Amino acid sequence: MVTLKQKKDIVGILVEKFKKADGYYFVDFEGINVAKTIALRREFKKEGFEFKVSKNTLFIKALNEIGNNVVPDDKFRGATAVVFGYGDPVKPARIIKEQVDKTQYPKLKAAVLEGVFYDGSKLKELSELPSKPDMIASIIGSLHAPITGIVGSINAVIRDVAYLVEEVAKKQGK
Repeated sequence: MVTLKQKKDIVGILVEKFKKADGYYFVDFEGINVAKTIALRREFKKEGFEFKVSKNTLFIKALNEIGNNVVPDDKFRGATAVVFGYGDPVKPARIIKEQVDKTQYPKLKAAVLEGVFYDGSKLKELSELPSKPDMIASIIGSLHAPITGIVGSINAVIRDVAYLVEEVAKKQGK
């Protein structure tokens, strides 16, 4: 039996993980055998994410402690695990989607990305979102395009002036 002190310690650990994560996914892992659960945990760990199992009441207490009341309590029924996403909050959705496509498990109950709540039915949409590095690259590319255009225009003017000077020199040399 877990003591009250142990529960408080678990809640404290969960609070820290929720605060540190860019996104977290609540999944129903009921029906998954131990070997598949271990394989799933390793898949997340390989990508730098954490897969944690705890009592639903402890998840609720940890979320309440950080002031994040966006996840309805009805999402915490049955066997629940949470995947903490660090750095790229979208990548765990892709991993979950791949697993669901292969084995039908785990089922997404809910997700919170950058403080925004998503119902479990949004797994496909979440998995198709661009990753954070992709979005940053896109923004930098957009910013870079006008600069490249300006540089090209300046080079064209310099080239035209050089051509004009060359033509005037040819005419005067005749």
